[in-house]
Amino acid sequence: MAKFTKKHKEALAKFEITKEYSLDEAVELVKSISYTKFDASVDMSVRLNVDPRKANQMVRGSVTLPHGTGKEIKVLVLCTPDKEEEAKAAGADHVGLDDYVQKIKDGWTDVDVVITMPSVMAKVGALGRVLGPRGLMPNPKTGTVTMDVGKAVTAAKAGKIDFKVDKFGIIHAGVGKVSFDQSKLYDNALELMSTIIKLKPTSSKGAYIKSISISSTMSPGVKIEEKSVTIAD
Repeated sequence: MAKFTKKHKEALAKFEITKEYSLDEAVELVKSISYTKFDASVDMSVRLNVDPRKANQMVRGSVTLPHGTGKEIKVLVLCTPDKEEEAKAAGADHVGLDDYVQKIKDGWTDVDVVITMPSVMAKVGALGRVLGPRGLMPNPKTGTVTMDVGKAVTAAKAGKIDFKVDKFGIIHAGVGKVSFDQSKLYDNALELMSTIIKLKPTSSKGAYIKSISISSTMSPGVKIEEKSVTIAD
């Protein structure tokens, strides 16, 4: 049985762990029960009624959070020389191709987002073993394999996040920091949920969402009632 710290116990005493709260209430609670000395990240866990082993039930996508993620996003663009200026002008932190391909093969992954072009995917594809496990592999579905590298860099810097279900059918995604205003966390969380709901596979039968919770780094999770995040059809 896990041993809880005194602060963790104090946090648990502030709410009912089995109760489902509205999104607004849950965000307020997470802000009040966060006890780290640093500005903790706020994350959502959404359990879906899908089987990720089936290709037609793999839920993945991207969303630009209206108020950003609260963290500085480091972007690498792997592109041909004619696209380098466009990437740099949009704010990319690292731009190039062969040198960076070699660096990544040698184990360097000090970035948050990797963007590339269709024409160089043959070179980038060889990096899957390094980038894949870290969630950095560019993918056309999330807009990180594109000819419009400048637009992709701008989106990444503005708070665009990629997400996909894990093998247990759960999506984990960050929606900001504890220091964010309650309304900003609420907006970000609602934007994420509306995007996930739109991505419901046609092959998914019955209730699509099994459970939703929100938590900050090291804090207990607060359950959210589904009706508070679903937009009426």
